[in-house]
Amino acid sequence: MISVVQQTVYMAFGLRISSEIPLPELPVSVDVEECANVDIVIETGVPDRLWVQLKSAGSNFARIDNRFLFLIPETAFYCIEDGRKITVSPLAGADPEKVREYLLGPCMGALLMIRNTLPLHGSAVEIDGKAYAFLGDSGAGKSTLAAAFVSEGHRLVSDDVIAVTLADDGGMPVVAPSYPQQKLWRECLDLGMSMERGNYRPVYRKTAKYAVPAAIRFCDDPIPFAGAFELVKSQAEAVSVRPLPNLERLGVMLLHTYRNQRIRRLGLEQWHFKASAGIAKQMKGYQLNRPLEGFTVNRLVSEIIQTIREGEEAK
Repeated sequence: MISVVQQTVYMAFGLRISSEIPLPELPVSVDVEECANVDIVIETGVPDRLWVQLKSAGSNFARIDNRFLFLIPETAFYCIEDGRKITVSPLAGADPEKVREYLLGPCMGALLMIRNTLPLHGSAVEIDGKAYAFLGDSGAGKSTLAAAFVSEGHRLVSDDVIAVTLADDGGMPVVAPSYPQQKLWRECLDLGMSMERGNYRPVYRKTAKYAVPAAIRFCDDPIPFAGAFELVKSQAEAVSVRPLPNLERLGVMLLHTYRNQRIRRLGLEQWHFKASAGIAKQMKGYQLNRPLEGFTVNRLVSEIIQTIREGEEAK
């Protein structure tokens, strides 16, 4: 473990994170032992040195020895070192909320992979004591569906980045909860599916997504990862659910890994395939086809719960 002082310690993705940068989205740890021994240290740095190194590499994303560096234009440089330290170097005039958004999203996704945790891109909720993920392309309705489950009394496990690891005993994979917040489109809020009422702020300037707290209905502890639903828009007139065989489940894991185009740059292709295959073998997978019009999100909630419980009864 890394010993640090004079930094705030947070909990997210199953990690104790000590940060010089305030991270109001994350729960603060008050445990003395956790504060003394952390997994990740986040510090601020000077952009000039990182810019020179990336420029010499000829890319905005580069792995240099034990470090992974990348640049988000008009925002910040990020440097991950040994999967244990993140240096954030904000650019002049950068929106602090956007700096945090990329820190907790793409940067954390890369760090999880370096630490042998598979980050899936989607939302996950607790159903009958287990985590189920909603995966799909942008605009498929992942966060909206998760918000509907939360409004029905289920707990949020993760939004955007879902951290999945294989169990040490070879059993069911486990999801480490992210942090108690969802990012929802204005249309979702207008439908009344927010988790805690209030005046919500945009995730960062010039975006139509809003940060919605979910502390009241959030899963705090690691939870078994039982399955995933791939959301697909369809020309069909009715909602349908199709079980996925193992090979197709593997394809879903590979396709919907968070920022999977960076796996090659990280040199983690072999690990990615092995981890995805191991998780796909232990979980259940479904493809949920929904019509473009003429359905309600509550109908999808009912269809998913029925599918899960029928599968449990069939064991």
